[in-house]
Amino acid sequence: MNMNTQNPITEDDIANFLSNTPEFFERHSQVLASVQLTSPHGNRAVSLQERQAEMLREKIKGLEHRIMDMVRNGNENMIIADKLQRWARSLLLTRSPGDLPERIAREIETQFSVPQAAIKVWGVTEEFAYSHWAQNVSDDAKIFASSLTAPFCGVNSGFEAVSWLAQPGAAMSVALMPLRTGVLNSPSPAFGMLVLASPDPQRFESAMGTDFLERIAELAGAALSRLRA
Repeated sequence: MNMNTQNPITEDDIANFLSNTPEFFERHSQVLASVQLTSPHGNRAVSLQERQAEMLREKIKGLEHRIMDMVRNGNENMIIADKLQRWARSLLLTRSPGDLPERIAREIETQFSVPQAAIKVWGVTEEFAYSHWAQNVSDDAKIFASSLTAPFCGVNSGFEAVSWLAQPGAAMSVALMPLRTGVLNSPSPAFGMLVLASPDPQRFESAMGTDFLERIAELAGAALSRLRA
């Protein structure tokens, strides 16, 4: 047979042979001892066993970092969950429905260290129609609130809801949350909106997770449903 017509042996062929023939290293143990590789931590040559040990140490170090990140995130979530529980408890302890809007906003500022919070509710009963939190909301703001099926987080782009805050000029980033009686992504119209604001442009960024904000909006919506006509 003409050798030129044979397919040359490739690195993949060698790798497959060694992977499928582990007894090769038992018969030729000196091969492992003689292989020299370049260490990633310098130009010195190291044995195959030492290089493997280095790779394992690097992998273990990477896993340790991931575990630490998971522990840190878990602790942060526990802290937030505890604050959410205290905030929800304050709503349950509010006897007068008319006190709920202000209580929701003020407790958010206190429990979650939010610099500013404000709330507006519309479609309320006549008893609450003249409350300051039930007035001065345009139809555009109501339509915008109903269009949201998740909290909006980002820079302040001149939203009407920002004017509800005590210091609108200090709102660099905002979180806008529609208020509904059901789940937040329900197609039903919103009957209110909650706005959180911070002078820090990164406090409420578009890429942030909104799970806890969604829970806040749903709990607030459920509590405020008592004000509806």
